[in-house]
Amino acid sequence: MLHRNIALADAHILVVDDQPDQLRLLIDILRNAGCRISVAFDGAQAYQRALAISPDLILMDVRMPRMDGFAACRLLAETPSTSAIPIIFLSVAGELHERLEGLEIGAVDYVLKPFEPAEVLARIRVHLTRARDQRHAEADITAPDLTGDDVIVRAAIRHLSQNLSAPPSVEQLARLVGTNEKRLSRAFRDNLGQTVFEYLRHERLRVAQSLLSTTPLSVASIAEEIGFSSAANFATAFRERFGVTPSVYRDGFRFQDRADAPAANVDAE
Repeated sequence: MLHRNIALADAHILVVDDQPDQLRLLIDILRNAGCRISVAFDGAQAYQRALAISPDLILMDVRMPRMDGFAACRLLAETPSTSAIPIIFLSVAGELHERLEGLEIGAVDYVLKPFEPAEVLARIRVHLTRARDQRHAEADITAPDLTGDDVIVRAAIRHLSQNLSAPPSVEQLARLVGTNEKRLSRAFRDNLGQTVFEYLRHERLRVAQSLLSTTPLSVASIAEEIGFSSAANFATAFRERFGVTPSVYRDGFRFQDRADAPAANVDAE
């Protein structure tokens, strides 16, 4: 047991939960394991405290007021100074889609409540070890400085890129990255010179270019893949943006491929 305690000794853990009884339980478990502990009561406070103290690991609930755990995780994942901090969700939010979302947005683990203390400690040990190894490997890499709005835009862009076919509304997107619609819209204009809608349209058509030139998917399938309501609407938007229809654009690549192909060798008779 001694070597296990050494793995946790003096590790700084940020515990995030809005339920006092859960906080007390986790604090007791971690204190007995020799950890240093900081506490936050919602996602917004967790994000600010993580920036300030750079904990070794974050244990975070999902369903919390003001900012939930998922929104906080998205911001932490897009902030260079906190992106490497492992996040373990501890939550009663146990639906499969919730567990998958938690892992897809950057958490390293997802544990359902009620949990076994020994299992939580074991998972913490595993992820602390991996995080320390990664920090050593990346010690010479200097992270760029980002403002709060930079982080919000990065988190929003990542979510949009993963949901091109069914993107959220601007209001929903703002909530997903822990802000409000007005600030999100201003951040996009200031950082990208585009509205959220303009960025989404540009990104859809950029992805369409790639799919047309590298896959055999039909135009209708590509339109569906990137979220256009019909192939006709997609074709109109594509022609307005690039001056040619999707089919003509694809044919241009096929012609170029044929022209670049080496001539077949013919033996002389």
